[in-house]
Amino acid sequence: MIEPTLHLPQSRWLRWGLGFGAGLLLFVGISSRFRSTAQLTTLPPLPQDPYIQVYFNHSQAAFYTDPYRHITRHGDDLEQVLIAAIQSAQTSIDVAVQEFNLPGIAQALAARQAAGVRVRVVLENSYSTPMAQKNLRFIARLDQRARDKATDLFNFIDQNQDGRLSPEEVAARDALTILDQARVPRLDDTADGSKGSGLMHHKFMVIDGQRVLTGSANWTFSCIHGDFLNPDSRGNANSLLVIESPTLAQRFQQEFNHLWGDGPGGEPDSQFGLQKPHRTSQLVAAPGSVLEVQFSPTSRTQPWAQSVNGLIAKTLGQASQSVHLALFVFSEQGLSNQLWPLSQRGVPIKTLIDRSFAYRSYSEGLDMLGLTLPDHRCQFDQRNRPWPTPVTTVGVPTLPEGDKLHHKFAVLDSRLVMIGSHNWSQAANTTNDENLLVIRNGTVAAHYEREFERLYESAELGMTEQLQRTLTKQQAACGS
Repeated sequence: MIEPTLHLPQSRWLRWGLGFGAGLLLFVGISSRFRSTAQLTTLPPLPQDPYIQVYFNHSQAAFYTDPYRHITRHGDDLEQVLIAAIQSAQTSIDVAVQEFNLPGIAQALAARQAAGVRVRVVLENSYSTPMAQKNLRFIARLDQRARDKATDLFNFIDQNQDGRLSPEEVAARDALTILDQARVPRLDDTADGSKGSGLMHHKFMVIDGQRVLTGSANWTFSCIHGDFLNPDSRGNANSLLVIESPTLAQRFQQEFNHLWGDGPGGEPDSQFGLQKPHRTSQLVAAPGSVLEVQFSPTSRTQPWAQSVNGLIAKTLGQASQSVHLALFVFSEQGLSNQLWPLSQRGVPIKTLIDRSFAYRSYSEGLDMLGLTLPDHRCQFDQRNRPWPTPVTTVGVPTLPEGDKLHHKFAVLDSRLVMIGSHNWSQAANTTNDENLLVIRNGTVAAHYEREFERLYESAELGMTEQLQRTLTKQQAACGS
């Protein structure tokens, strides 16, 4: 049995970045409190494209009851979408996902493995150890964020709440143990002989070489349903796409094969991070759509225009009517520089960034607001380019306590969507294993447009109270 673990209180895992700024007086944004599910309007469902279906765990067009906390709420059940796809598999299931702790998905994978379907799983090394192999000493060494997550998962698995995990509890609820007991082969990003190549940050699955499931969601409580110990949380805001396209599936399959190599016990020929060959973006035709896909990372020795961030910049430059961004983090200077001339041409740009990253010194949201902030050493980044004519349509969403804006999407002109695991950062571009899809399809774009408007309606914009507190704190810290 595992040693008992302290029931640690939950806490925010990222502290606000220090900051201070000067310049133009900005609009004081609207602050609104989160509205409960009972107060939210239920919207009619939008039409789905027959080849590209879109789901959101906060959708106002659906209800579901999560299978663990038994909370009925607005949203699509992303876990059930994944399980249904797994259950449909006839020949193969290949999974590359950073983090995985949902036992319902693990049980579905184990069942298909037992039925003779080839199942393979790749994880990020930080999340590849089953909870059954962790003890009090191990958890105590973790940083606050990881400790909170481990405590949440421990309490979920500990069904009788006696402070110990019995073999029966582990077999029922520890997702990685369920995979191991079913002999589902899996590896992580140390399989290439390294200590881990940045982050193996993918969140995709390929079914039968025909169908791809991808998006921004890890296969975890916090990314899909909400923290187990926090009944107020509803899960980080995320999306999931189900795409029927053998050609696109082939592209994702090639990426998976680089990661997998010969698999566990084979030659150490897995390729993660910059060990993979560089591939530029590729166009994929699908009925009613044009798709473009590219995988990270790209070496800094390659032209930036040939990287995933270069693809994002090129695509942003095509906007003529509107740009709507919902991003976990936005720290790539080249992308802010690409947006500036669009703003000057009169293209409306609305941007939402997660609270934990929006006002850090490296946030491009600050550039858009016309601000430049020093870091914790009171140093300014010389690459910052604050916009001479700021916009006030930049801010943070209002979400349930404990939840994050985990999206990584853009909607351009209500007809084009960029989506994937790829955050708009230099690390995603040059270090991590990531993917980005550009989807030209008005039906798909309508779903993301509705999600953006849901978030934007209650967002805090411009000079928010949080930003003002950050400015005041940095003035005191840096003597300005």
